[in-house]
Order: sequence, then C-alpha cells, then structure tokens
Amino acid sequence: MNDTMVIQAQRIAGEFLLEQVKSSYPIIGKGFVNQVCVVETEGHKVVVRMNNKDNYPIFIKEKWCIEQAAAAGIPGPHTWSVGVKDETAYMIQTFVEGDNGLDSKVAPSDIWRRLGEYAKRIHSIQVNGFGEELTDPIQGKFHSPPHPGSDGSWQGYVQYNIDSLTEHDPLLELGVIKKRESEMVRQWFEQLKDVKFRFGLCHGDLSLKNTMVHPTGRLILLDWGSAEVTVVPYGDVIHLMRCQLRGEGPDTEELKAFSDGYGMSEEELDLARHVLLLKAFDTLRWAIDKRPEQVNDYAGSAKQVLHMVRDRF
Repeated sequence: MNDTMVIQAQRIAGEFLLEQVKSSYPIIGKGFVNQVCVVETEGHKVVVRMNNKDNYPIFIKEKWCIEQAAAAGIPGPHTWSVGVKDETAYMIQTFVEGDNGLDSKVAPSDIWRRLGEYAKRIHSIQVNGFGEELTDPIQGKFHSPPHPGSDGSWQGYVQYNIDSLTEHDPLLELGVIKKRESEMVRQWFEQLKDVKFRFGLCHGDLSLKNTMVHPTGRLILLDWGSAEVTVVPYGDVIHLMRCQLRGEGPDTEELKAFSDGYGMSEEELDLARHVLLLKAFDTLRWAIDKRPEQVNDYAGSAKQVLHMVRDRF
C-alpha cells in the first residue's frame, strides 16, 4: 500500500471520529482484497478498509452480514461507518485485538472445528433469494445477475449449465471435458435439479486468514465480501474443497475438523463435490464470456475438479 492510501485512511477516520490522528499503518500480507489500514486517534483505534467506489455495495453487504452473524452469536468487528469519499469506498471498523488465525498458537484443527460450528449458525440466518448481491437489507434479499438463457434462480443456474453441455461446447475444445464425459456430467447436473436443497447465507471465504484469535480465546470472523445466498452447507464446503485443490488448505484433517464442528455427513460431502463441479464449469463459462484472459486458469481448475469427482465416483 502506498503512502497516498495511508493518508486517505487517516483522512477518512479523522473526519468520521472528529479526532486528530496519532498514528496509522497498513495491514499487509494476509491476502486481503481491500486496502486496509489501522488508524489510531486519542480515543479510538479503528480499521479502515478501502476499495474503489464500485465496491460500496459490497461493504454494505458486509456490514449487514456482520450484524446478522453477531445476532447469531458469531463474534466480529463492529462497523462504525460505510461510505464513499473521493472515489474511494470505505468501511470503518473496530480494531480487533489478538492474533490472525494464520499466526495463532491455537491448533489449526481447533480453529477449523470452531469455523464448522460458526458455519452452521451462519446457514441458519434468515435470508431470501439467491446470489451474491444484497438488494434489500430490510428483507435480507439477495440476487444473482442472470446468465444469458438463465433467470438468475438456482434452477436456472443448473439448467444453464446442463444446456451448455452440447457437441459444440467450448469446454470440449479447451480439453476440460471429453465427449463421453459430457453425458456423465449431464446426468450429475440433472440429479442436482431433483435435490431438495436448503438455501441460506454462506460466508464464502472461510479461512484461517479471515479469523482473529482474541486473547480471551474467542474466535472472531472477518471479511464477508464473498458472502452469498446459495445451497447450504455446500456453498462454504465447496470453497474449502477448491482451496484444498490449490494446496492452500484446509488439509484433510482440518476439513474433517470443520465437518465435525458442523455435524456434516459423508453423503453431504459427496454431494458437495458435484456442486463444486457445477460451480467450476459455470465460472469457466463466465470467464469465456467476460474474462477471456482468465480462461486458461479457470479451465485448468475445472479440469482438476472433474478429475477429482470422476475418480471419487
């Protein structure tokens, strides 16, 4: 983070708190998407998270999720303010004392077990709709921008990916899937249409880096920018499985700890793999339409997921 952003964080915090800034410093090295600074005044110590102004709705969503999670018994930072200043969207939050989950002396499996417990509570939060955009905070309604040929619903999402499995499928040319595998995947996706899924709020980025272990031992959950309403528990589980495939953890023991904390069955874990494949194919198709420079990366990921699922079944 450059000095300009630190100065911007000082200005944002100082104007909101109406206090002179004593010190400030950036938080770096934990993989945060946003630019993050700690700002300290005479009476307060806060975290200022910043991004471009287009991210303002995401900060609004994060604030809402943190408040709902707190009501469900999940500790998180308090959000003082969300706004836009000089083309910069910002969120001011309380500073959380403790060690980041990546640096904590608490065993990672213990943190993952607690995250499993938290996930179960998160998935019980009352929400409406489907998708990653919070459109009505009062009603807790979420929305997913529809694909061409899809209405933005879960059923439309699944059907779009079924209808895309044709003899002219670009995934064939990319080498992600073979013709004989296409029919097998079609059958898996057709089965997903018949499953009576439950929909709920998912954090979307459960990880050690998004936790803080308070000196009292409390585990505090951070960063709700990837939150969405989708099928539960699968939305959060497939994120963990994707991280495993990238070698980023959780490892096998830690995933089991998460599953135990949640109370998840082997059948749910198996179904999660099919949902993961659906997500991997859908994301690749999105990249083909919207992010051609990322197609090769997403194609490699989709192929890896297909092999994992195929070998499992």
